[in-house]
Amino acid sequence: MSRVGKNPVELPAGVTAEVGGNTVKIKGPKGELSLDVAPGISVEVKDGRVLVSRAADDKQSRALHGTVRSLVANMVKGVTQGYRKELEIYGVGYKARMEGRKLVLNLGYSHPIEYMIPEGVKITVPKPEDVGIEGVDKHLVGQVADRIRSFAPAEPYKGKGVRYKGEKIRRKAGKTVA
Repeated sequence: MSRVGKNPVELPAGVTAEVGGNTVKIKGPKGELSLDVAPGISVEVKDGRVLVSRAADDKQSRALHGTVRSLVANMVKGVTQGYRKELEIYGVGYKARMEGRKLVLNLGYSHPIEYMIPEGVKITVPKPEDVGIEGVDKHLVGQVADRIRSFAPAEPYKGKGVRYKGEKIRRKAGKTVA
């Protein structure tokens, strides 16, 4: 039995879960998420808990057992607390601003980069060098944060670029002249 998969997922007050076929839907105060469960894995709701079990004991089912349980737990946390990632922009002239549903980034290129914000994600720019990303779907929030970071990842010589808040950039020494 999977050590992670056999633990039930507790449903806090205000959160409901329903299983229909191979789809799990979680509703909470911040929103609603759904997950399609792979065949061979069964999900049931009992006494305010979500229980995940597997039918077979083959390698694929064992691998998916704990994964599905973790995904359901992340969904429950997302609809109750939500997820947040913060990015820092470092460099002279590097900044961000919002224009409607677009994030406009000046990252040292000859043109500004315009990023259309996907549905289900909220981006805030409290200062031109800080970007906050919020949402109920952990995967989507992380994907958006990584996409924004990929436009100009922090480089090791001067540290310029986009980085996660608190991320340490290992600096390298530049060339020396003899």
